[in-house]
Amino acid sequence: MLVQSALEFTGENIMANKLKTIALSVALLGGSMLIAGTASAGAIISNGTVQLGVRDLGNLNQPGGTPAAGSGTTVVGLRSVATNSDSTSPGCTCEGWGVGIRSTGQSGYANDAVGTANLALVSFVSTASTAVSVTNVLNASGAAILQVTHNYHPIAGTPYLYAVDVAIKNMTGAALVGSDLVYRRVMDWDIPSPGREMVSIQGVPALLGLANGSNLYRSDNNGFNSGNPFSFSPFGLTNINFTDATGDIGALFDFEFEALADGATRTFSTYYGVAPDKAAADLARSLVDGDSSDVEIGLYSYGRCGDGDSFNDGVTTFSCTADGAPNTFIFGFGAAGGVLDPVGPGVVPEPGSLALLGLSLAGLAAMRRRQKKI
Repeated sequence: MLVQSALEFTGENIMANKLKTIALSVALLGGSMLIAGTASAGAIISNGTVQLGVRDLGNLNQPGGTPAAGSGTTVVGLRSVATNSDSTSPGCTCEGWGVGIRSTGQSGYANDAVGTANLALVSFVSTASTAVSVTNVLNASGAAILQVTHNYHPIAGTPYLYAVDVAIKNMTGAALVGSDLVYRRVMDWDIPSPGREMVSIQGVPALLGLANGSNLYRSDNNGFNSGNPFSFSPFGLTNINFTDATGDIGALFDFEFEALADGATRTFSTYYGVAPDKAAADLARSLVDGDSSDVEIGLYSYGRCGDGDSFNDGVTTFSCTADGAPNTFIFGFGAAGGVLDPVGPGVVPEPGSLALLGLSLAGLAAMRRRQKKI
């Protein structure tokens, strides 16, 4: 497995690539834009350590926050409460997700800066610390083919992480074969402002794809990609692990899933967070369950400000050091070796199967009661 450390990108190359990627994404959207539902509501939520701006379609970068330290943006993406530094909203609000079905080429995706298409808002509810977005992915005739839920909530194990539980329901009317269903999450790290960040991606396995036993089939450092999983433009660090690469870059992760019956739901967990340094971030990845003996987040990206850099929140000047202080931002998956750990059973059966299961359990209970009487 290749390991890349502190790869340098020139400002000219990054800007050229950024413009090319956004232009390509817009071109790919073409006339397929279809976004139903009400105007963006969204919410800014916090557990007192991590602040997130969640848009109603489930992606980040919600307007309405206080001016961020180092950039002044009032859009909240993933932000540290301690330093008021934001990591995904300065410069380009390029954070998003997307799902698709390979066999038909149908997809739906949400990204504030790069494009949103083929989604219908079902519901968005929030509290001061939680947000749940439910959206339908629509085909060309406006029928729902997938339903995607993003559930943002704090976890008890560590204050440095939010869980984002994802559920993808098959509504196509037919079973999806293995590798047909795909999901993307992509983000441009800007810490504390564009081009000043250092980015790492770790946990990428040597063998990728479902055929090799991994849900992950692609990763990259181009955070300007569309949320559309069927479009892709690389920045050079594709399918490899690297540490502290520099430039105006980010992280992209593409996944493919096992066969999914009609009406069934595939579930997994993602995580967003921020810790005061790398060591605390590493520990947080093993404290998802409150027990540090094993690591729950094995596939992840870190974003931090560059060594020797500094920024001011209006009162305090924060110095950026090689150990990741004053904030190391985290994005990760409940995954080891690129294999997604499911929420609960991982695949929730269709209602008919659930009814049959209930009848079976009821019959078993009745049988046991009769046996006890005998």
